[in-house]
Amino acid sequence: MVTPVNPPPLAPTSPPPPTDAWPGLLSALPEGVRVRLLHAVHGDPRAAVEAVRLLGDRRSAGLDPLPAEPAELAPSLLRAHRAEIRALPDDTRLLLLLAAADQYPVATHAFLRAVAAARLDTRPLEAAEAAGLAHASADGVVFRDAWTRIAAYETGSPADRRDVHRLLARVLRTEGETPLRSWHRGAGALGPSSRLAAELATAAARSRDEGRLPLARALAERAAALCPDRAEQTRLLTRAAVYAWQSGAGDRARALTARTEDDALTGVLALRAGNAAEVFDALLTAVVREEGADGDAPDPVGRNVSATLDTSRPTITTLDVPDPALHLLARATEAAIYTGDLRRCREADRVARRVGIEPPGTLGGLAAAFEGRYEDARDLLGATAGRCGPGGDPTLLIHAGIAALLLGDHTRATAATVRAAASARVRGTTVAVAQAMEFRAYADFWTGRPRAGEAAAADALWQAHATGQDNGACHLQAALAMFAALTGDADVCRERAATARSYALGRGLGLPAALAQWALAYLDLSSGRFAAAAARLRALAGFGPGHGHRAIRHLATPHYVEAAVRTDDTRVARVAHADYHRWASAVRSPDDLALSARCRALLAPGAEAVDHYRTALDLHARGTRDFERARTELLFGGALRRLRHRTEARDRLHSALEAFEHFGAPHCAAQARAELRALGTPATPASAAPDDPTTRLTAQQLMVARMAAEGATNREIATRLALSPRTIDHHLRGVFARLGIRSRIELVRLLAEGEGVR
Repeated sequence: MVTPVNPPPLAPTSPPPPTDAWPGLLSALPEGVRVRLLHAVHGDPRAAVEAVRLLGDRRSAGLDPLPAEPAELAPSLLRAHRAEIRALPDDTRLLLLLAAADQYPVATHAFLRAVAAARLDTRPLEAAEAAGLAHASADGVVFRDAWTRIAAYETGSPADRRDVHRLLARVLRTEGETPLRSWHRGAGALGPSSRLAAELATAAARSRDEGRLPLARALAERAAALCPDRAEQTRLLTRAAVYAWQSGAGDRARALTARTEDDALTGVLALRAGNAAEVFDALLTAVVREEGADGDAPDPVGRNVSATLDTSRPTITTLDVPDPALHLLARATEAAIYTGDLRRCREADRVARRVGIEPPGTLGGLAAAFEGRYEDARDLLGATAGRCGPGGDPTLLIHAGIAALLLGDHTRATAATVRAAASARVRGTTVAVAQAMEFRAYADFWTGRPRAGEAAAADALWQAHATGQDNGACHLQAALAMFAALTGDADVCRERAATARSYALGRGLGLPAALAQWALAYLDLSSGRFAAAAARLRALAGFGPGHGHRAIRHLATPHYVEAAVRTDDTRVARVAHADYHRWASAVRSPDDLALSARCRALLAPGAEAVDHYRTALDLHARGTRDFERARTELLFGGALRRLRHRTEARDRLHSALEAFEHFGAPHCAAQARAELRALGTPATPASAAPDDPTTRLTAQQLMVARMAAEGATNREIATRLALSPRTIDHHLRGVFARLGIRSRIELVRLLAEGEGVR
């Protein structure tokens, strides 16, 4: 039975640092570091202030992981809380220790059973309640805050902590509680034990299979601490790092990986939070080591792989996936996609075949596309895109979504990415959710769902930062710039694009850098700045195998042709269109073929354009890019006006205007109105429902308005949306102007009325 002991002498404490300056201190940190730090300190401003001042330059810049232990984050705050705990009676401190051990760092929900089993009197908890530190509830003990709970646990002596863990282990008896029982047995151990380490490792694998990855990480990490065998300890640490990464604990994963010196896992983490251009070779080298390749297998840059390997290093067998080599190849493919260096796909494809691995379809498809073998690329990507059924592996589903996007199949892309996110949530692999949403954003954009897509991308941006995926966050910033370009939020578009490009260019991330540049070009194009748009798009729409980023080239070429025609400089645009048409003809995507026909219409003289426009609209009717269909109608309407086909021109332009207003694309709607005015036809805005004020706001304005109505400050909204407070202030002024109000009180009322009528 656990017995209380006298506390050690009270240590001198200093008051926690003041919190009035914490928003300013946090705003100086990169967004990813700021989000993870707030999560690490449980949202406590006092801890945040202290942690910021203790981080150091490398951690503040995001180069090193944040501290994993509370005492490293806010020692002064923790000392102050410990002093409060030590001031309580012995019996009270014992109950708080038991409750804390039941909740931290693993929640086991066995406090009441432990109290009953040990016949402990719970009345001493009244002293904790009187001190405002904790109170009893029907489910156990509720602490004032997370730091009080941590202090209650760490104030106990090592012997008392072992005793309460053993007590909790005794009362966790059911089959479903086996991993939790193993956790407490491990936490109550006196020293290294092979038997306990094996039990904990088994419990970790079971928890992993059940989708309880945070518990799996804690079990594997504790197993490593108790394991007397050095090699097995390294293997367990690697597993703990994998579980930490998959569950979204990026900083802990990086810290654990540093203790394992595992090149493969280091490469996987760096792909999502480091220099993607530098990790490709490391991933391929790990593939070769994993497969035990022959000495003549080339590495990605033409050297002999076996000559570059440190044969004393262990092979990679702890990534905890069915086929580690294939998993690493998939990550190498992602590195090539993120960097835009598709030549690397060809090298990875060769290495895979040399070591006897059938390369992933996305890898083979991109390699074929780089070499100009578009029909082969279509077949390989099509096979991958077809593997988008429910319940699959999140990585395979994400690759299916990428393949579908490259083929212009947005229906499959949406299905694959939505299912990838759902599967990741079920499996507990939180880290894959944000990555799935990165590619879902493209489908949302093209199919005309800017509000839903922008909201989903903003949420995924926060998830990416919270899980330590700063490279993914950069891609999402660029996607949000893309949505802002469509909805006419010029300031937001430029701010997000600048943020994405600054980060991307420093880490070799060609995809988000190119997407951000495309967003700026699209903003120019839809605002009538055709020369600026053409200048930006010319490089993005580069033609020929291996030139530019293929995914963004597909986005850029049709718009480059439009901008080039508007500026009477079509020589390069015609060559770019020829390559685009060859790709569209190979993949047979109705939308890509429609855009190719639109390019032909733009490049054709006078009346010859009409048939090409009609062909484009017929193809659009079989596709899913509703927004581009509206742009085709806009361009067709303008061409008909110039040919004096007034009746059909008016119909096409009204149809385009209605679509743009539905999509919330004011710049494009303004172009349609200008064409109608030139036609001599009045163009009035679509009537917004008088009882639904939200229809007057852009997607970004609506998000800001809702947060403001919920009571968030401008700075809090800026932190949540990864924007500057200045931009939030600009948005709120726009919200007030569009709604005809002057205060947040009126905003709350109007939004409540709008929500009530739907």
